[in-house]
Formats: sequence, C-alpha cells, structure tokens
Amino acid sequence: MKILGIETSCDETATSIIEGGTKEIKVLSNVISSQIEIHKKYGGVVPEVAAREHVLNILPVVNEALEKAGIKRNEAPKKLDAIAVTIGPGLITSLIVGVETAKTLAYVWKLPVAPVNHVEGHIYANFIGNYQNIKLPAIILTVSGGHTMLVLMKAHGKFQTIGDTRDDAAGEAFDKAAKLMDIGYPGGPAVAAEAAKFSISNFQFSNKSEIKNLKSKISLPRPMLTSPGFDFSFSGLKTALLYQLKKDKNWRNRIPEYSQDFQQAIIDVLVGKTIRAAKKYEVKTVMLAGGVAANKELRKQLQNAVEQKLDNVDFKMPKLQYTTDNAAMIATAGYFKAKNKKTTNWTKLKVDCNLKL
Repeated sequence: MKILGIETSCDETATSIIEGGTKEIKVLSNVISSQIEIHKKYGGVVPEVAAREHVLNILPVVNEALEKAGIKRNEAPKKLDAIAVTIGPGLITSLIVGVETAKTLAYVWKLPVAPVNHVEGHIYANFIGNYQNIKLPAIILTVSGGHTMLVLMKAHGKFQTIGDTRDDAAGEAFDKAAKLMDIGYPGGPAVAAEAAKFSISNFQFSNKSEIKNLKSKISLPRPMLTSPGFDFSFSGLKTALLYQLKKDKNWRNRIPEYSQDFQQAIIDVLVGKTIRAAKKYEVKTVMLAGGVAANKELRKQLQNAVEQKLDNVDFKMPKLQYTTDNAAMIATAGYFKAKNKKTTNWTKLKVDCNLKL
C-alpha cells in the first residue's frame, strides 16, 4: 500500500508518502515546511499566524511529496491507496487546513481516509523501517510540547493512557525555561545545547578528587517522581527555576549549570516513571516518541535504564527526523488503519482539537 500522510496540528505543514508491506515501512517522501523562524520572535506559536501559513503551504507541500515519491498528480488516484490525516489534538485552525485538504483530495481522487490521532502518529514513528520484530504489549513514553504521556499499547490501534500531563508538558517546560534564561526558541534544543557546556572543562581543579566529586550545586525538584501513579507535572519545576534565578545575582554566568540540572530533573522523572510502568505492566518493549524524543540525553539515559533495569525487554526509538512533527508518522499510522480496514469516507472526517487517544 502507498499512503499519503498530512500533518498540520501545530506549526509544521507536512506531507509524506510511505509504502507499507508486511515487514517494512518505506518512506518515499517526507516534506516539512517549518514555521520556527516565523514564531521565534514571539517565543511560541501564534495560532492564527500558523493557520495562515498552512493555507499558503499545504498544496505546494503535497505536490512536492508526490514529485519526490515519483508520482505524477494525474496518477495519484491509481498509485495511492489511502490518505491519512491528523484530526487532533492540536490547534483547531491548523487542524482544519489539513483535514479540509484531505477531504478535498479524497473526494477528487475517490480514496478512503484514515483519521489519525496526533499522539498515535508519534507512537507509530517507531514502526518506520523494519517493524516485524516489535513485540507487544509495549509502554510508550510520548514527550512533546503539548503532551507528556505513558501509553500502554496492547495491539495495533489499542491504546490505554496510564499517565498524562497535569499541567505543563515536558516540551512546554523546556520552552518556558529557555525563555526565563533568554537562550532562544524552541526551548528544548536551546536548553540541551547549554546543558552540554556544563562539564569539567568549565572548572578549575586542584586535584583529581575534585573532578570525581563534580556535581552541580543547583538542586531543582524532581516533581512527582515518587508519587503513586504515572501522571506528570512540570509547572512546579519551571517555578522553582524562576525562584532560583531571582535569588542568584550571578545566574547569567551559570546558564549551562542551570540548564543541565533542569534538563536532568525532567529526564529523571521521565525515565523513572517509564521503568516503573514497564515493570508493573510486564511489557515486552519500551518505546520513546514525540518531539522531546530528539533530546540526546533522554535517548541515551532511557536506553541505558531499560538495558540495566529490565530483563528481556526491548527498547525502540525513532530516527531523529521522525521525532518532531512530520507526516511520515501519520502515514505510517494510516497504513496500519488501512491494513486493518479502519478507514472511512471523507464525509465523516471531523476535527477534534481535544481528541483523546
């Protein structure tokens, strides 16, 4: 099957064409028109601006995806098997652009449509490439700007959310921390870049024992790390950072140190709860998904924790290009829906900005 994927849930206008088989998902094209430079000056996404950019970009991006996949526009009805599109959650005006485009193309080309939950798409980024050896059930840590969730995947299309965001998601916390320290947008990469600077090269030591005992003097909280259940809350962490910055007159010279402890606080909570959930539900695989899955320290530390603390449990994470919002993940989710005959007619497509998994 060849599936056209469309993703416009936030500020990325993305389309992709994938070819799905019994063992492997091949990405034939994956086109993304990013709006980061537009929203950077505001320190966050402006919904109305994002929607207008989607209107301008969506058809050129669809055409480019077809061209890169070697499909002529007049051949699309015969070469494609279905259209997959994000219907929620996300910004309502952005979602409408993608869904209306999918409805129009499905009507003209007479193709079925697979409605995809955005979070589900992030999960299926793990299935791009060779997926035949992925064992279920699995625990998926899904971490992005709007969501921090632990999801139990029992089978394809069967999900149970066992932990959710109570306030600020991890990605949102990174953005707010970066804004407090004035180090740029988006916050995740900015904080990670500063955290990487915090190393022994920043310090002067008189003997080797000081190097061995090197530790940041900053101590931010690890919110809800040991609390019952698997929910997440990062608003208090952001507030704790704010108070520490206010107390420290020299904080501008210690940004790498603050960034390192802030990042590690989030990672400690994410990894700790994921390992605990994997043990409780006796899963066969732990997966990582979402935009924050691009964080190198999170990828490394979660993989190490799975290998060291869980017996006979596989670890799976998507390639970096499929962690942030993209349409290849949406098309992949759409492939499994089409394969299991869970597509619909374009007339039944509806946007739900608060769609639950």
